[in-house]
Amino acid sequence: MEVLVRDNNVEQALRALKKKLQREGVFREMKMRRAFEKPCEKRKRESAESGRRVRKLMRKRLERDGF
Repeated sequence: MEVLVRDNNVEQALRALKKKLQREGVFREMKMRRAFEKPCEKRKRESAESGRRVRKLMRKRLERDGF
């Protein structure tokens, strides 16, 4: 991952880097790896995430198509 520093503005570059890392899910990954997650908990979490993604997609389709 690369962030350009323009006009020696390091603060702005740090904000851009944090935003990119957040978008990629690096912070969430680090938080989850702090402690061991049992396989059954992992399956449950991934299933819930999948359901949330599907519901969000359906909501967006409903708004776009209108039915």
